[in-house]
Amino acid sequence: MKRTVFFKNAPRIVGVSSVGGPKECAGCIGDRIEIKLSDDKFGEKSFEQAESKILYTAIKNAIHNAGRKEADVDVILAGDLLNQIISATFAARNFSTGYLGLYTACATFTQSILTGGALIDGGYVKNAVCATSSHFSSAERQYRYPLELGSTRPPQAQWTVTGAGALVISNKGKGPKVTGGTIGRVVDYGVTDVNNMGAAMAPAAADTLYTHFIESGKTPENYDMIVTGDLGALGSRLLKDLLWEKGYDVNKNHVDCGEIIYNISEKEFQGGSGAGCSSLVFCAYLYEKLLNKKIDKMLFAATGALLSSVSSGQGESIPAIAHAVSIEA
Repeated sequence: MKRTVFFKNAPRIVGVSSVGGPKECAGCIGDRIEIKLSDDKFGEKSFEQAESKILYTAIKNAIHNAGRKEADVDVILAGDLLNQIISATFAARNFSTGYLGLYTACATFTQSILTGGALIDGGYVKNAVCATSSHFSSAERQYRYPLELGSTRPPQAQWTVTGAGALVISNKGKGPKVTGGTIGRVVDYGVTDVNNMGAAMAPAAADTLYTHFIESGKTPENYDMIVTGDLGALGSRLLKDLLWEKGYDVNKNHVDCGEIIYNISEKEFQGGSGAGCSSLVFCAYLYEKLLNKKIDKMLFAATGALLSSVSSGQGESIPAIAHAVSIEA
């Protein structure tokens, strides 16, 4: 049973957009974020409404930047971290196009690219938008503790990114092409610490990358950059160890979005996380490198922890997943 797919009619990424919160805009790639927010509520009454507006703005601008009109878009594939993916759904209600709501937590962005790529490769659609978002304040009180509680963050914790990234993939146009990818499977190593996302997700990332190498016949050396979504500093070290045990060395070309989005300090501890982490970093930073051919071949694997406050409260461990896409300049 193979999980790796190859696109014969590789879709092109023809436009992107990124929206970042104040903290993200002060980070390592802040100057590259297209729309910089000075208010993490974005003029809205709640953090949840703000997140939906952030995602809507990223989608709207990506369509414009791609030189497309809303009528040209056949489907929006989007997701977020909130219950019933309300950020994506409420953003999509502002568009008249088709909508597929997706959820694999922080792995949703590459899931959307894989799904959209398959629809385009099969000739079912011509243009698709792939987008995800997250917000520190909305996610934190859903997955962990009320913000008002002022809980102390442990050193293994990551900081949920406030932001969104959206891209348009098309069957025509110029831009990096999505050549295929590997569908992840749910992996659970028994981690129960809701603050330690890196440890929970690293085994899933290792499984997907290992499967990709085996089924595609490629090695880490075939890629200029191997990107993971948001393992953070600890999770990245665990990933490298797990792949080393399987005979693959990614030390030279591995980059993690969670590690590079912030100037990591005692406040962010392990770095960034959230469904908006990988999409924001890709659309604000990595896309430009592909477009300008500073990177020729990239393997991009966003990672997601599939927990909820209910499952954690019942003592369940944290299942995780990672979906990978291969992108070429």
